[in-house]
Amino acid sequence: MRIYRFEGIDESLPLLPLAARRALDAVGLKLSLRAWQGLSLDDRVALVEQGSAVLPDESSVRTAVAEAEPPAEPIEADDFSRLGSPPDATLADAWAGLDGLARFALAHLVKRGDRRRFSEARQEICGALTHLDETGAARMVDVGEKQITHRVATAQARVRMRAETAAMVRDHSGPKGDVLATARLAGIMASKRTPELIPLCHGIALTKAAVSFDIDVEEGLVTVLARTEARDRTGVEMEAMVAASVAALTVYDMLKAVERDMVIEEVVLLEKAGGKSGPFVRGNADASDRYS
Repeated sequence: MRIYRFEGIDESLPLLPLAARRALDAVGLKLSLRAWQGLSLDDRVALVEQGSAVLPDESSVRTAVAEAEPPAEPIEADDFSRLGSPPDATLADAWAGLDGLARFALAHLVKRGDRRRFSEARQEICGALTHLDETGAARMVDVGEKQITHRVATAQARVRMRAETAAMVRDHSGPKGDVLATARLAGIMASKRTPELIPLCHGIALTKAAVSFDIDVEEGLVTVLARTEARDRTGVEMEAMVAASVAALTVYDMLKAVERDMVIEEVVLLEKAGGKSGPFVRGNADASDRYS
């Protein structure tokens, strides 16, 4: 259950927190203050919990307001948390890193035109996310108060080449030797150097870094998969993506004498887990069994 400090609402929930408003708005309902205060504390808590979730569950929200008096009024569903772009230019840097409730809270205040509360909310919600200080200077995000959790990330890179070049990779017959063994080592080493390569990244004590490959000779495609793990206060996504990137570049370097027009097609995050933002999975990607 999440209630922001700037709301000034205690755990007895005498007023509707923004989380409860988000839950109601998401399913197209409006509740008067009198109706809210007439609900049991358990039902009010349930609404706040639903509004704090990634996506409010419509059935749970409707169950929580079933006994409301006066009854909840139907309105057009409008969950601001699904906005793809920030509603205010000052949120541009932080918006991508905000979860559903944070986006809803800020968008709701922008729509109301309450600039004072919006400023307070932006400072509370975005203050720990921005890489800029109050003067606009770059800084490393302070993660000292974040919880230590198990962090995992898997990234992918793909190298496109001719079929005969891919066959060399498969057969370990490249002009510089074993392409995959060298690329694997390069990717693992690079993951540990991420803070030196990417500005403002934190130094993380990785507990695991693994790189594997898929080779499709007919398609002329070498797919790199990199997985990183740590127990830390911030994620290991960049470590996985750096590992995949450098492994792909090493594949290119090991084969450039044979084919200089190879293409590194993409570097993407496939999945991550751990931390406040919760899990992320790109489509149906699931590469975890490669590292069991």
